[in-house]
Amino acid sequence: MARTGRPREFDRDKALDAALTLFWTQGYEPTSLNQLKACMGNISPASLYAAFGSKEALFREVVQRYLETYGQVIAPLWDKTLTPRDAIEQTLRRSAHMQTTRSHPTGCLIVLGASNCSPENQSVQTLLAAERARTRKGIKACVNRATANGELAALPATETLPTLFTTFLHGMACEARDGDRAKKLDAAITTLMQVWDSLAVLPKSASSR
Repeated sequence: MARTGRPREFDRDKALDAALTLFWTQGYEPTSLNQLKACMGNISPASLYAAFGSKEALFREVVQRYLETYGQVIAPLWDKTLTPRDAIEQTLRRSAHMQTTRSHPTGCLIVLGASNCSPENQSVQTLLAAERARTRKGIKACVNRATANGELAALPATETLPTLFTTFLHGMACEARDGDRAKKLDAAITTLMQVWDSLAVLPKSASSR
């Protein structure tokens, strides 16, 4: 006679974290439902859909989980207690270390998770593009704040800083995925911040010497 009993309890949080790792490693489209079911504890299709609705809905929840955890490395961009320069430098350095840590997939889910989707999955690509745009706006706000308070000179070169820092921040995802370590990226960030310093307004006491 077959044994009966209560079915194994479904750990939703654990399953979501497993899905995050898989999506982060492979990207949205290459990740199949069979792979998701396996990594999430060999759950049934019915359990997956009951818990998350669809593959896209699961991915959207994964993205939110990522933003609330690993993605907090960019939180300094909105911290007004930091100087604009410190906010950007902390964001870059924290992101470099997070993206190169080997205890989880390397790179950035927001950059690598859906970079080349087919038309039917355009909404997923749009989701991540919106998050990248939010980061871009955060960097631009820091530069604007520095210009407004006199830390940066109001020059054409200063207006290029948001694009420069955003390109570097998002580009680190490819460098980390290709094997660059935090030490190498840190050194590059030190050089990059010299561009900011070259556009900084010197204190009157220093400029009058």
